[in-house]
Formats: sequence, C-alpha cells, structure tokens
Amino acid sequence: QVQLVESGGGLVQAGGSLRLSCAASGRTLTGYRMGWFRQAPGKEREFVAAINWSGAATNYANSVKGRFTISRDNAKNTVYLQMNSLKPEDTAVYRCATQPPGKGSYDYWGQGTQVTVSS
Repeated sequence: QVQLVESGGGLVQAGGSLRLSCAASGRTLTGYRMGWFRQAPGKEREFVAAINWSGAATNYANSVKGRFTISRDNAKNTVYLQMNSLKPEDTAVYRCATQPPGKGSYDYWGQGTQVTVSS
C-alpha cells in the first residue's frame, strides 16, 4: 500500500505562485512515475504534469506548460509542483498519483489539496 499526502494548496491572487508537495509513504517508489492531476468543480479530472523516476523526463499539459514545473526528491519520497503565473482557471483540487513501472495507468492517489486563484 502507498499513502500519498498532498500539501501546499491555498488561496492566491492571479499572477501569484504556489508550491505543492506530495509525500509518499508505505513503499519506496523505485521506478515509479509520478503525476499531478486536477479537477475543477463540474469538470472532469485532467492531467497536469508527470515525471519519471530519475527526473530526467517530464511532460505537461499545454495549459500549464511554461508556468508549472514538476520535480521530485527520491530520498524524501516526495514530488513537487511549482506553479507560477497562476490564473483563475487553475482553480481546482490537485491530486498526485503513482504509476508503477511498466503500467499505463496510475494506481495510488492522494486525497488532494485545494488551489484557489482569485482574479
């Protein structure tokens, strides 16, 4: 079992920044890809960013490219999402998830942290 706990969300004005953290416990995530997703009220969950085990490969949704940066510290079993130049449309619950090696889907999910961007 893997437990994922997100933190760092909050209320910020448009143009501001937040840094989300996702701490994993229960298992060392060797080889795991980690992802961030978000879901706004009344909308479907959408992919935000992902990072491979080494951190050498990342990918982003077009809507956040150039503004968000995903990173990880494997010694701390933690993945981060630095969010800059935030927009009201970034308002959502942000959740992290794990993708085991060789699997195409994410298996463990955190509860999420709320990000609210005011205009």
